Amino acid sequence: MSAFLAIIGLILVVWWPLVVDYVSTFDPRYPIWVQIDWLLIGVFAVMSLLIMAGADVRTDWVILLVGLGGGLVIETWGTQTQLWTYYTLERPPLWIIPAWPIASLSIDRLYRFLNWATRSWRSATFDLLYWTALPAFLVIMVAFVAPTLDKSLTWGALALCVLITLTPRNARAVVLTFAAGAGLGYFLELWGTTRACWTYYTGATPPLFAVLAHGMAAVAFWRTAELLRSILPATFARGAQPAPASSPEGTAIEPGSASEPHVTPPLSA
Repeated sequence: MSAFLAIIGLILVVWWPLVVDYVSTFDPRYPIWVQIDWLLIGVFAVMSLLIMAGADVRTDWVILLVGLGGGLVIETWGTQTQLWTYYTLERPPLWIIPAWPIASLSIDRLYRFLNWATRSWRSATFDLLYWTALPAFLVIMVAFVAPTLDKSLTWGALALCVLITLTPRNARAVVLTFAAGAGLGYFLELWGTTRACWTYYTGATPPLFAVLAHGMAAVAFWRTAELLRSILPATFARGAQPAPASSPEGTAIEPGSASEPHVTPPLSA
C-alpha cells in the first residue's frame, strides 16, 4: 500500500499542471457531469482497486522499478521513431512514465485472477495458445513498425520480442500475463487515442498492435523482474523468487506462490 500511495503522490505532482489545464477547459454553461471524462475515472478506479488487492511492498517494489524503467524505454522507442506522438510533442513526455508501474501492478493482479480462473486448464492448452499468440503478435508487429525498420531502436525492440518468444519459460504464465496486459491495454489505448492524448501514425483509435503490445510488454517486464530477483540478495527478493528453471512448462501456479510472476506493462504503447 505504501508503494502504491508513493506512486499516486508522484503522479499527482507530475500531472498537476495537466489537471489544471484540463479543468480550465470546462464550460460553465454545461453541467460538470457531462464534461467529466468517465472512461478515465473508471479505468483509474478499477486499477486502484486491483492494486490494493494483495498489495505487498516486499514484492511490488520490483514491479514498480521494472515498470518505471521499462516504460521509459518503450516511450523513448515509440516517440523517437514517431510510431506515436503525444499532444505535447515531447519525445517522450516524462509525465506519462509514472503511469507504467501503476499499470504493471494492475496487470499483476489480473494475472492472479486469470491464473485462478484457469486452474483446471491443461498445460497443452497453454502451449498451443503460446505458439499461436506470440508468433502472431510478431507478424503484426513487423507490419506495424515497417516504416521504421531503418531505426536501430526498432530493430532492438524486434530482437527482444523474438528472443522472448523463442525462449519460453512457462507457457501458462506467459499466456495469462499476455492476456492480462492486452486486456487492460485495450481500455488504456481506447482512452488515450480517442482523447488525442497520444496518436499513432496510422490514426487508428486504437490500432490492434498497440493493444497487443501491452501484452508483450507485460511479458517482457515479468521476464526482467525474474532476472532481477535471481540476482538480488534473498533479503531484497523475499517472497518473490521466480520459478526454478527446471519447473515444467505450463504447471499451474497458485496466486502468491514463490513461482508466480509479479510483473506486467505498459500504459500507452
